[in-house]
Amino acid sequence: MITAIALWSIVSNAADTPPQTWDLSHIYPTVEAFDAARDALPARLDTLQACEGTLDKGAAQLATCLDTLYGARQELNRLYTYAGNHRSVAMDDDSWQQRAGSVELLSSRLDQASSWFEPELQSLGEAKVESWLSAEPRLKSYAYPLRATLRHGAHVLPPAQEHLLALTGDMARGPSAAYTVFTTSELPWPNITVDGQEEALRPATFTRLRTHQDAAVRRQVFDTFFGTYGKYEATIGTLLSTEVQAHWFRAQARGYDSSVQAALDGEFLPVSTYDTLVEQTHAGRPTLQRYLRFRAKELGIEQLSYSDLYVPLVASDEAYPFQRSADACVAATKPLGKDYQQQLAAAMSAGWIDVAPGPNKVSGAYMDGAAYDVHPYVLLNHNDDWEGATTLCHEMGHAMHSVLSSKAQPYPTADYSTFIAEIASTFNEALLADELLRQAKTPEARRFLLVQQLENLRLTYFRQVQFAEFERQIHAKVEAGEPLTGAEMTRMYRTLLQETYGDAISLNESDAYEWAYIPHFYYDFYVWQYATSIAASSLLADQVLQGGKPERERYLDLLKAGASDDAAELLKRAGVDLSTPAPYQALFQRMDRILDELGAEK
Repeated sequence: MITAIALWSIVSNAADTPPQTWDLSHIYPTVEAFDAARDALPARLDTLQACEGTLDKGAAQLATCLDTLYGARQELNRLYTYAGNHRSVAMDDDSWQQRAGSVELLSSRLDQASSWFEPELQSLGEAKVESWLSAEPRLKSYAYPLRATLRHGAHVLPPAQEHLLALTGDMARGPSAAYTVFTTSELPWPNITVDGQEEALRPATFTRLRTHQDAAVRRQVFDTFFGTYGKYEATIGTLLSTEVQAHWFRAQARGYDSSVQAALDGEFLPVSTYDTLVEQTHAGRPTLQRYLRFRAKELGIEQLSYSDLYVPLVASDEAYPFQRSADACVAATKPLGKDYQQQLAAAMSAGWIDVAPGPNKVSGAYMDGAAYDVHPYVLLNHNDDWEGATTLCHEMGHAMHSVLSSKAQPYPTADYSTFIAEIASTFNEALLADELLRQAKTPEARRFLLVQQLENLRLTYFRQVQFAEFERQIHAKVEAGEPLTGAEMTRMYRTLLQETYGDAISLNESDAYEWAYIPHFYYDFYVWQYATSIAASSLLADQVLQGGKPERERYLDLLKAGASDDAAELLKRAGVDLSTPAPYQALFQRMDRILDELGAEK
């Protein structure tokens, strides 16, 4: 294995700040203020319901009803950001479970109170709506949402059926909610002893210990952690199967041929783009397997195990505490200009972030930008390592996307598409890697960073396509009328692992339970967009780094555009077309160039 190196010479040596928590009082100053806002929302929903049957009274009435609808959505998002984030750091606190649950019920009530809107708008017709858009200035901010709704006309149901579908909202959220509560609060995590220390093997602990230098420890960690999920294979399988059935129910109700078609059509994305991603990734598997063989050689392992995928090939003797990671992220974003850097630096210490792991805190990391007129919030489970630094830069890329979009767009078009959402985050990771490569003072430091780029591509591209294929497969099984059990999902996942990694990796029985660990399978075809996004962001980052102000402004314009047009169209304007093989082939070529520089065998 390559020896340890010091890497973070470009960041300040200032004393680390204490662990930080977010300040949710920016949304509501007190719990009582939250309760008052929540209790006032039903009256606004009654006002919205009273709009039913009035849209044909003219442009002014349409504008008034839209103001009521979007105003209720905005307040609901504030409520959920407040309650949901409190719950995320205290999953064992029933009071926050209750408050978040009460907001989810209000979300269902909003769906029901507005279920008439789309069919009633359809009845007005495109010509009338277009004439009203020209005549009524108050409709300007609603232009794209109105036109998008009209384009979905074939899948909009009559009012009574839309109302009935809206009534299923609470039930549809049940499997995901149950999975989250079970895996974060009630699943009995086993204790594990590593290096003389005994601790519960929770998700945050797993993330830390899977990088252990001892292969036997890594294997023990994987077998114990995934094996714990495997003990509840039937229960978790039932939850996920029910979620998939809910997706298929809604797809059929709206006249779609498949769940994936229904999920993608919301943003006018053709299923062929999904197909292109998977097909191109199959063609790129030899590059992935080349990297894995290189990894085995560097680790001095004859046969790589699935539990060997996270151990660093180059160990660093530097810790990456939060403030140091924050400084590096700000420095890396210099190509995006001083304004971007200044806003990013200020956000790091402004009460936006909850940093440290906690015993009843949800695992992983996320950015919540739903409180439009406040600011984004970021949840981390920050370990003082390289992954912690890149995760911070990733999530703050999301946060800055929300900041720029909210400043440039009115509320109706500020919530950018999922298809674009992961571009800003992975773009910032690319900038971080580039900055540190430029500053690398030794061959070992450069080697470390090149390997990190390969790992990023493995995790954010290949692993996400692996998940996307699994998601497509389990939905297809339900759509074909076949039973989908936990045991069947384990079998399907094992086959997919074997196809993805070939003979480059050996698999243990417990590895096939990994599907039960992935919460994104409850998100209705979300994960594939991690892969498309990193393909797009890789090209965009190259354009910005190799270009000048025009390339930078074109990228920033993408972030500022929000949902002001179709996501694929906005991305094409920025210079990337993900319906073609070109972005994916460029990514594989880049990966092969890095492997060539590292001396990997063909």
